[in-house]
Amino acid sequence: MDRTILHCDCNGFYASVECALNPQLNNVPMAVGGSAEDRHGIILAKNELAKKYNIKTAETLWQARRKCPELVIVPPHHDLYEEYSKRVNDIYKEYTDLVEPFGIDESWLDVTASRALFGDGETIANILRERIKKEIGITISVGVSFNKVFAKLGSDYKKPDATTVITRENFREIVYPLPVTDLLYAGKKTSVHLQKLGIKTIGDLANTDKEVLRKSLGKNGELLSEYARGEDTSPVKSVTDETEMKSVGNGLTFKQDLLGEEQIKKGIHIITESVATRMKRYGVKCNTLRVQIKGTDFKTVSRQRGLDAPTNLEKTIRDTAYELLREVWDLKKPVRALSIAGANLIYDNSGAQLSLLEEDEQDEKRENLEETIRTLRKRYGFNSVKTADVMDREVDVSETHIRSQRKAKK
Repeated sequence: MDRTILHCDCNGFYASVECALNPQLNNVPMAVGGSAEDRHGIILAKNELAKKYNIKTAETLWQARRKCPELVIVPPHHDLYEEYSKRVNDIYKEYTDLVEPFGIDESWLDVTASRALFGDGETIANILRERIKKEIGITISVGVSFNKVFAKLGSDYKKPDATTVITRENFREIVYPLPVTDLLYAGKKTSVHLQKLGIKTIGDLANTDKEVLRKSLGKNGELLSEYARGEDTSPVKSVTDETEMKSVGNGLTFKQDLLGEEQIKKGIHIITESVATRMKRYGVKCNTLRVQIKGTDFKTVSRQRGLDAPTNLEKTIRDTAYELLREVWDLKKPVRALSIAGANLIYDNSGAQLSLLEEDEQDEKRENLEETIRTLRKRYGFNSVKTADVMDREVDVSETHIRSQRKAKK
């Protein structure tokens, strides 16, 4: 018997929360974005009226205002978003204990055992949509399918406030015409390989011989083929799992505040080297990266992002962490403390969601380099090897100042 999997995605989450708190924002084109005085400020989320002006997430504020001069920009309130995320997931947990968050605004639910109580997958999806709209004041889109990959495609298929059912009977009609980049973990680098093979749609991928994909992308090519053909069997994790590691991260409170872009970069590098090393030690990769910044006024802001593919490469973690910091922090302001964590972890040997990027020659070289550094540090201590851009006495790299943020369910 097929499972019934839901993927629930909050529509324009940050903007939706702001509109729920201030309903007048529903009547104007609005977006959540960084400081207007910060030239790096970008759009983090937008409401439906802003979408009509083709406002894009991650474009700069000045680009967005050129499209829509009357655009209302609201600063982010990350503590509120965490609170709303918890409230949404608490409602999900009333229908099943198999709830697996995928970032702050998305979750998979396995409702197979719940159908006898609440109805089929589509019925449960519609109940959830109505409850969250009424009780929390935001909307979700839900994909219903027999596996996680197709359920996620379903939640993206029609927005906002919609339910899409993808079955064994209709998935070729719905899924196959979609761009291959819509498929889970088919990121930009992977899509370049696929384009060279003439693969543009998920249907093209499904109809390509597995051996051809294996020669081009290795085991990840075979995995993508299984995803496209509807053969994903990965389980939805239980909220009651006692052994699951929740995240791997480190934080530093610096002896001297970090001032300017270069010092902030060095601070990030110190932390991400430790985070990546510990991920490899535990044999895990992260699907989501979180960054938390504390200023001299002791106010804290945070940001998180889902990754194109699971990773424990220090360079990828470092580059993403810096991008996230720039989205929410004015680089002219001093930084007192930084915290960086990888979340939504998977194990290297799980076989279900391995990185689709590490077949690239450049990533293989990076992995070999990081493995060499890790071996030297294991033998001679963490500070025995320092990369050039952190060899600055203004930034303390003492291990005694590293605070572990590894979390496991109690």
